[in-house]
Amino acid sequence: MRPIPHPIAEILELARWAPSGDNTQPWRFEVIDEHHLVVHAFDTRDHCVYDLDGHSSQIAHGALLETLAIAASAHGLRAEFKRSPGFPDTHPDYFVDLIPDSRLMPDRLLPYIPQRSVQRRSMRTTPLTASQKQALQDAVGILYTVRWFEGGAQRWRLAKLMFDNAKLRLTLPEAYPVHRDIIEWNAHFSEDKVPDRALGLDAMTLKLMRWVMASWQRVAFFNRYMGGHLTPRIEMDLLPGLFCAAHFAILSKKSPETVDDYVAAGRAVQRFWLTATRLGLQLQPEMTPLIFGRYVREHRVFSRLPDIEETVSLLNERLLKLMHNEPLGQVVFVGRIGSGRKAASRSLRLSGEKLILE
Repeated sequence: MRPIPHPIAEILELARWAPSGDNTQPWRFEVIDEHHLVVHAFDTRDHCVYDLDGHSSQIAHGALLETLAIAASAHGLRAEFKRSPGFPDTHPDYFVDLIPDSRLMPDRLLPYIPQRSVQRRSMRTTPLTASQKQALQDAVGILYTVRWFEGGAQRWRLAKLMFDNAKLRLTLPEAYPVHRDIIEWNAHFSEDKVPDRALGLDAMTLKLMRWVMASWQRVAFFNRYMGGHLTPRIEMDLLPGLFCAAHFAILSKKSPETVDDYVAAGRAVQRFWLTATRLGLQLQPEMTPLIFGRYVREHRVFSRLPDIEETVSLLNERLLKLMHNEPLGQVVFVGRIGSGRKAASRSLRLSGEKLILE
């Protein structure tokens, strides 16, 4: 691998820590010179039921670009991005121009880039302070609004919604290959997957889950006759949903429509997440109800299971009620947040050698 010019090497070393769904890291870097590079991005819509129209990946692309901009600020460089014309939405290219700016100060979120992670286990129920919530609102900017779901009653309603959606997640045959392929077993850390120790399950459940997930036939048998999905849903969705400070939704002032709209949302989400890390808070995305709900709202078939549309429609109605009937198309991100210990296991990232193209 040819040497990467300074300071791009240091910028990319930080930028690669941007979050992506299931640690897919849907990007590769091409370095042009010391002030220019291209992000060759892609999405996973062709094989991942959770990446509807590539929107989840596009939000991840935005998080990457925001992380890159924050990393560049450490070197007095202002990062400007332009999506290259002529490329399909499934494989957008982003041209990056790093412009020297003597007035630019290092972004205050810079130290928290490698610290940010997903916490899938229970957190403290200590409420967020007014100043914490204001800092998080400020982080997303004036084009987005953060809606909070606090207190025992609201946490219960959100936890129950996530618990019920998790049954779909764990019983859909279309979701099985995604889960099978993204888990790295017997691991505390993983460069390109999610380590099983980060899932929030106890050791016995993990051991059984590994055996069951070896084939769809085992999954279907355990789900149908032995309630195989019940314990994982309790441990990964219900209890964590109850034990947190709050759930939250980030809403755009207008419904995103284009790739650029979702990229912009991803940039706001990353600043929210890094600000949470700066405040000593942990976070977990909760996007499944939003994704499955959009399939139904747009009358799009996504599973061969019978009566799936009716089930998802009922869950979507509950989500809409929780959002006080605000347009769900404006909701770009949902998650839970709280204080507590940092995750002991986490996804790492591919090395620069694997992410940077020759």
